[in-house]
Amino acid sequence: MRKIIVQKFGGTSVADTEKIKNAARTVIREKENGNDVVVVVSAMGHTTDHLVKMAKDLNKTPSAREMDMLLSTGEGISIALLAMAIQAEGYDAISFNAPQIGIMTEKIHSKARIIDIKTDKLRAKLKEGKIIVVAGFQGVTEDGEITTLGRGGSDTSAVALAAALNAERCDIYTDVEGVYTTDPRVVNKASKLDEISYEEMLELAHAGANVLHPRSVETAKQFNVPLRVRSSFKLDDLGTLILGVEKMEIYKPVAGVAADLSQARIVVCDIPDKPGVAAKIFSHLAKQQISVDMIIQSYARKISNTNDIAFTIDASDLDKTIKTLEGLKDEIQAGDIKIDEDIAKVSIVGAGMIDRPGIASTMFETLAQQGVNIRMISTSEIKISCLVDKENAKKAVQALHKVFELEGDSIAEVKGTLPEEEGC
Repeated sequence: MRKIIVQKFGGTSVADTEKIKNAARTVIREKENGNDVVVVVSAMGHTTDHLVKMAKDLNKTPSAREMDMLLSTGEGISIALLAMAIQAEGYDAISFNAPQIGIMTEKIHSKARIIDIKTDKLRAKLKEGKIIVVAGFQGVTEDGEITTLGRGGSDTSAVALAAALNAERCDIYTDVEGVYTTDPRVVNKASKLDEISYEEMLELAHAGANVLHPRSVETAKQFNVPLRVRSSFKLDDLGTLILGVEKMEIYKPVAGVAADLSQARIVVCDIPDKPGVAAKIFSHLAKQQISVDMIIQSYARKISNTNDIAFTIDASDLDKTIKTLEGLKDEIQAGDIKIDEDIAKVSIVGAGMIDRPGIASTMFETLAQQGVNIRMISTSEIKISCLVDKENAKKAVQALHKVFELEGDSIAEVKGTLPEEEGC
């Protein structure tokens, strides 16, 4: 029985006709290895950014439904062109958008989640020997509404297809050679990792590493899909393999350092110190599809019987968050709402942290030596995150990368820029 390989090409990998031809050759190479191939493609280059700008020029607050209709067109161009390029090389290829094959999602525009993938048509076309090219980043609801999956959605599309098809693996092709210990633009001696666990990659993705979207890693972990991040331009380089932590040998406590500069900090001041207030705040945010990261509640002030709640969100949700909180302010009898956008989240991640003392103290001491003040702290078994002033993020990453001995022997070569895609 022939194995199925799912390949995904991001926007920079199909940015022009020459790069589309290169992607076609990569697809054909896998087909010639005796495998069935399903390819997931993003919109070309900066297509998504261009479409967003056009929409905002016409309407400052376009509806989410119409934005999904607009943005889903970018992938339609890419899949048709890639299929044509493969056909020009003498191979049988066919392109499909999400509604044509049935990538079913929940009915939430701009951030929909995949709930099912119909595989009958895909399997039939693979049986005919065709190479299948699928539009990433998009889906369709049961009643025929077009949806998009949010940033990194093409990664999620590819991994979900690999899971649905029980594929041998999913290869994410990009313009960097794999997953690095940190952003090579910040530390030029960042090391490429040969392998990393789902758990570590998920934490790094949430912490600001832009190689893979967290939802794609979650899906890979849930369905145990072997995942490989590799270069579109160095086909003999196997890149970075992402697998279960139980299959890894852990040599270092920390696998990587990441910084997320797209965070905003909100403080809701003088909240009555009584049960249910925090639940009301965060349930209202959840209803607006706003994800909250770090949360700190201050100790209650005895005289006023109030406290403050501080939390962080993605900066893209700031306007929606402020609107939600302002609408709730009187109901919960809160005081001022303070906003700080001049912050960054710096994180260290590593499966080797588990049951190994001293990691947190080393991190805090290193930041102190650099004069970096810590505003908030959050932890998990394999991650420690500190909120710092944005201006200190770079030197914090550089210092932590060095103290945890993650530097490679040679300078990392990075052809492109991160993040690879502009929105899908």
